Amino acid sequence: MTKHRLFWPVSALLALLLVDLIAKPSFFKVEVRDGHLYGSLIDILRLGAPLILVGIGMTLVVATRGIDLSVGSVVAISGALACLHLSGLPDQDAVGGTVVAVGMALGLCLALGAWNGFLVSVLGIQPIIATLILMVAGRGIAQLITDGQIITITSGPFRALGSGYLFLVPVSILIALAVFGLSSLLVRKSALGLLLEAVGGNPEAGRLSGLRSGRLTWLVYVFGGLCAGIAGLMIAANTPGADANHAGLWIELDAILALTIGGTKLTGGRFSLGGTVIGALLIQTLTTTVYTLGIPDTATLLVKALVVLLVCLVQSPAFRDRVRRRRRPVPATESARAVEVSA
Repeated sequence: MTKHRLFWPVSALLALLLVDLIAKPSFFKVEVRDGHLYGSLIDILRLGAPLILVGIGMTLVVATRGIDLSVGSVVAISGALACLHLSGLPDQDAVGGTVVAVGMALGLCLALGAWNGFLVSVLGIQPIIATLILMVAGRGIAQLITDGQIITITSGPFRALGSGYLFLVPVSILIALAVFGLSSLLVRKSALGLLLEAVGGNPEAGRLSGLRSGRLTWLVYVFGGLCAGIAGLMIAANTPGADANHAGLWIELDAILALTIGGTKLTGGRFSLGGTVIGALLIQTLTTTVYTLGIPDTATLLVKALVVLLVCLVQSPAFRDRVRRRRRPVPATESARAVEVSA
């Protein structure tokens, strides 16, 4: 059981939840208030939905031996454009206006993802450099859209994306589950998953076998931009408003941590969408645990980094082997032989 790739991430997640339960006995309590589910566990799922979406897109990018550092900026651009359009409407509660705002934001995010894919797959620029360009420029684009100001909105239909409920469950959770389910079906019930692993696992063998790796690489960057765009709409709807300076800040690093914790290697090849979801929930639970224990905000990032480092070390087979070797006593016969050889 310990050899399963998800054993240690799930164990770490359960351990954090147990700490929260000890610190706050009512932590696992889930009840219905005002027609929707309410509780700490629901909050973890709701607040972790944007990271889950970004992590899913990042996982497929990493599977092709790539990386996307621009997703945080894409998150900011998505929320900024949608809120700018809604703020100019005479009636922000109009469903039609909300649909147009969402469509404009997602359309731009698809174009940004296509831009990254063009730089990587067509021009051959290294992924970390290609996406670093949009990471820097994208944050500036978001600030230009908002004119450096925080745009506040009152649109009910738009706010439902981040804080709305459907059948007692937060809409953000349902959207994240839908994206995860569709992505899993595409990569595990079709040849797409094997093709992505072939592109990242052995690019030269894939090229010799006639695999069109450029198109697949382009596709995953477009999908990553779409996931980041949806996450940006969720964050803006939950605020509610657009803050180009802080929306999606460092979410790309959290996404990389989530997929690494979930067992996806940054060297490409095999990947695990389920592991990424577990990793994202672990990171969100860790943030909740820090506040539950009353740890000062100034030490939050340090505690977060230490816990993630511990989880990664426990996951590492090489680290576990070294620990076992140090604990394992040396047999007397082997010690005697070592003495004879040295003599």
